Amino acid sequence: MKVIYFDTETTGLDCGCCQIIELAMITVVDGKIVEEYDKFIKVDGLLPQKIIKITGITDQMLEDEGFGEKDIALDLKKRLTPGTLMIAHNAQFDLSFVYSLLKRHFPGEADEIVESLDWLDTLTVFKDRAKYPHKLIDAVKHYGIEEVNFHRAIDDTKALCDVTRAMKSERDDLEEYCNVFGYNPKYGVSGIEFSFIEYKKQYYNNWMVSPANILPKK
Repeated sequence: MKVIYFDTETTGLDCGCCQIIELAMITVVDGKIVEEYDKFIKVDGLLPQKIIKITGITDQMLEDEGFGEKDIALDLKKRLTPGTLMIAHNAQFDLSFVYSLLKRHFPGEADEIVESLDWLDTLTVFKDRAKYPHKLIDAVKHYGIEEVNFHRAIDDTKALCDVTRAMKSERDDLEEYCNVFGYNPKYGVSGIEFSFIEYKKQYYNNWMVSPANILPKK
């Protein structure tokens, strides 16, 4: 089985007008890490100061170390093979940005690529298991995992691997959550709504819900 844990850092929140500036992926095949991928991406214009402050990524870093977006799109196309399980924390956000990037460079293939994959959102799982707040850093603290440099994609991705393993050990029902994303009914679904994802309203819980009451079974 092939699994890709991934995370993005972006110029903003809107996948329609913002771009990915860092993409990280850890690929696991049959339980073994086969690749750690982390690349900066050159973007149009200067980075917002808020993004520089949050991520520590600068315009100079992108200029010196960044790759063209087309190169990253080709890397994604090569790695996102049918049947791969994609795991992210707040996967709706990262999926929307990855799809938008692919769509710009492979408009005729982007839909087929993302539809051929399975998607697991650890944020949705965590909301069924712990009280608010539910950011990745909260999951790291909840499961007693060593903290990393959050808001850098590769460090977040490494933490995501540990969080997912802890979730699986805690209760082995992650397969139930494949292609099911929870969303806050107050705000609705953010980004692009995908036909292959089942979106469900998800309210806050103050404790781990019973197996019969997890979001995928509602």
